[in-house]
Amino acid sequence: MAGDVADLDALGGWVREFARLVAEHRGELTRLDSAIGDADHGVNMDRGMTAAVTALDAAPPASAAALFKTVGMTLVSTTGGASGPLYGTLFLRVGTTAGEVGELDGPGFAKALRAGLEGVVARGKPEAGDKTMFDALAPAADALDAGLADGDSLGAALRAASSAADAGRDATIPMLARKGRASYLGERSIGHQDPGATSVALLVAAAATVLGGPQP
Repeated sequence: MAGDVADLDALGGWVREFARLVAEHRGELTRLDSAIGDADHGVNMDRGMTAAVTALDAAPPASAAALFKTVGMTLVSTTGGASGPLYGTLFLRVGTTAGEVGELDGPGFAKALRAGLEGVVARGKPEAGDKTMFDALAPAADALDAGLADGDSLGAALRAASSAADAGRDATIPMLARKGRASYLGERSIGHQDPGATSVALLVAAAATVLGGPQP
């Protein structure tokens, strides 16, 4: 990471930090999912991200496109439930948009993350307030775009994005679930934090930590 440019080591570091946070919060993610889902979000995400890191170690990628394609394809093939297709699509879209480059600047990263969000929307058709990962990911992408547009550094914009993701995660608690397994519970889904939004908050926190550089 040099200034406001993330090279392949930094981008790979983001994936590795996300994997570390998923492993650290595996129990919490599973506990949250046990209340409104299949009780497997933590297990599935930990399995998938562990496999993704292993794949990156086995064949170090030569470009951002290759890096995120490896992560996305690995998640699709190893992560159960809805998480595999959704997170897999997110990373695949990030990679396609990033392209065959060795580094991403702030606008480039923001454009790639926005494409990942659009991939999640295309795959799962979520909307704001549905109590899904969208409720954390969309505010994060918006905050990142807004920060960069205001002239903030990538680090400052990512920290704002992480705060927005955390707020979006917390905002799912009083929501009535309208998508996925949680929607079957009806009003009983109210009062529970969405596990997908929780893992997204970890994803954005990992970006702020690794790609954001030292906090002033």
